[in-house]
Amino acid sequence: MDWLERVAKLRQWSRSGARAPHKPLLLLYALGRFQQDAEGELRYSAVERELQQLLTEYGPPRRTTPSYPFHHLVSDGVWEVRTDRGPGSPGSGVRDLRVSGATGRLVPGLRGALSDDPALLARMARLLLDLHFPPSLHGELCEAVGLDLERAETGLPSATRRQRHRRMRELVLTAYECRCAFCGYDGRIGAVPVGLEAAHVRWWAFEGPDDLDNGLCLCSLHHKLFDKGVLGIGDGHRILVSQRFVGRSPAAREQVLALAGRELIGPQPGTVPVAADHRAWHMEQVFQGAPRPAAAGV
Repeated sequence: MDWLERVAKLRQWSRSGARAPHKPLLLLYALGRFQQDAEGELRYSAVERELQQLLTEYGPPRRTTPSYPFHHLVSDGVWEVRTDRGPGSPGSGVRDLRVSGATGRLVPGLRGALSDDPALLARMARLLLDLHFPPSLHGELCEAVGLDLERAETGLPSATRRQRHRRMRELVLTAYECRCAFCGYDGRIGAVPVGLEAAHVRWWAFEGPDDLDNGLCLCSLHHKLFDKGVLGIGDGHRILVSQRFVGRSPAAREQVLALAGRELIGPQPGTVPVAADHRAWHMEQVFQGAPRPAAAGV
C-alpha cells in the first residue's frame, strides 16, 4: 500500500454520515510542521491548544479533544508516538499524554518519502482536503496549519521563497476585534469567528508582507470584492467602490454601493492602520477604474 492510499483509507469513526475529521486535521497539521522542520517532534502538551482550535473551528459541533487522533492515528501506519519512557503511546487520555511527555511525528518511512519527493506532501495534503473538507475551506485550512502547497509543488528550496507567518490571521482578526473593516460583520460560532478572513492589501505574491499594516479583517464577501478590485481604500482610510461595479438588488446596494465614502471600521486604538504605500499599490494594481462618489448620507 502506498502512502497516498494509506491516507485515503484512514480509519475513522463513522455513524449515519457523521463527520470525524480528527485524524485528517492532525495529519494536515503534522504535514505543515514537517514542511517547516522535517526532523521536529510534536510534544502533545505544546501543540494541544493549536490542535484544539483546529478541531473547534473545522471539526463537528460535538465536543471533542485532540488526544483522540494523537493516540489513534498510530494505527494507520503514518504516525508514531513516544513518551519519556520510550516508544509507544500511553493511550488517548489527555492527562496521560501530558504527564508522560508524549510526542508524535510522521513515521520514518513517510518522512523519508516526503524528503525524497517533496511534491508528495502537496498531493497528500490535497487528497486530505478533497476527501474531508469543501473547497471553500482549503485555503484557510492550509494557512491555519502552516502548509505552503505551492512551495511543495514547485520544489523551490526554502531559501528562495519567503515563509508565510502562521499567525497572520489571528493577529489581524484580533487587531480588528473580529469585525469586517468594511461592513462590521462579526459572526461567531461559540467563541470562534466564522466568515472572517485576513486579507492582504498588497498581495503576498507581489511582495506584500505579513504585517498588520498590510492586513485587513474582512468578511468572505468583502474579501472577494476587495481582491477583485470592486472595493478599495482611499485617503482618510475611506472605502472606495468602483464605478464599474453594477448591482441592482437591495443586497448589492446595501452591502456594496452604500459603502462608498464610509470610514474603515478599526483597527483598535494602538494598532497600526493600513500603510499608505500598500493602499497605493492596491489602487494602482487591483482597483477597477475610478471610484464612485460617496453614498448619500456619508
